[in-house]
Amino acid sequence: MHREFFTNSANLAKEICKIKLRPGDVAIDATMGKGNDTIFLRNLVGDEGRVYAFDVQEEAINITREKLNSLNIYINNVEIILDGHENLHRYVNEKVKVVMFNLGYLPGTSRHLTTKGETTIKAIEKSLEILEKGGVILLVIYYGHEGGEEEREAVIKYTSTLNQKKYNVVKLSFINQVNSPPELIVVEYRE
Repeated sequence: MHREFFTNSANLAKEICKIKLRPGDVAIDATMGKGNDTIFLRNLVGDEGRVYAFDVQEEAINITREKLNSLNIYINNVEIILDGHENLHRYVNEKVKVVMFNLGYLPGTSRHLTTKGETTIKAIEKSLEILEKGGVILLVIYYGHEGGEEEREAVIKYTSTLNQKKYNVVKLSFINQVNSPPELIVVEYRE
């Protein structure tokens, strides 16, 4: 059966998660949104693992809780947090294998409430402090909105300065797609 692999940045990020995460691992959904990545990560880490999910919007929290309940997913190992990802260090006191970001705005809501370069950089810094060796930070960057290009540039600038002896940093972009296709930056903590 033919299966496309390079479809978009979000799907590539998920494929990397499938390679990196095992039952019992810990993951962070740094931008919960509608809870799809939270559920995806929870399914990969299983009952033995743990997922921390962050969002600043009450609506995102409610949507995610409803989805988890409707799928009968035990919430005892999914911590849903109403706070910005820049504060993840206040809630996560253990090593994590994957930190996943979808930068931009929550689809179907106001395009004025978006992630910002300054807080995203803080969240990346805090993520690096708790990342397991061999773990990854996945940044799917949606930048086709007001302020999106500035955040994209800030994230690229920051991640490009990470010590190459300690981290592998890759930027993937779809060069034949139109309308600001999302890009993916992967930061892997070298073993």
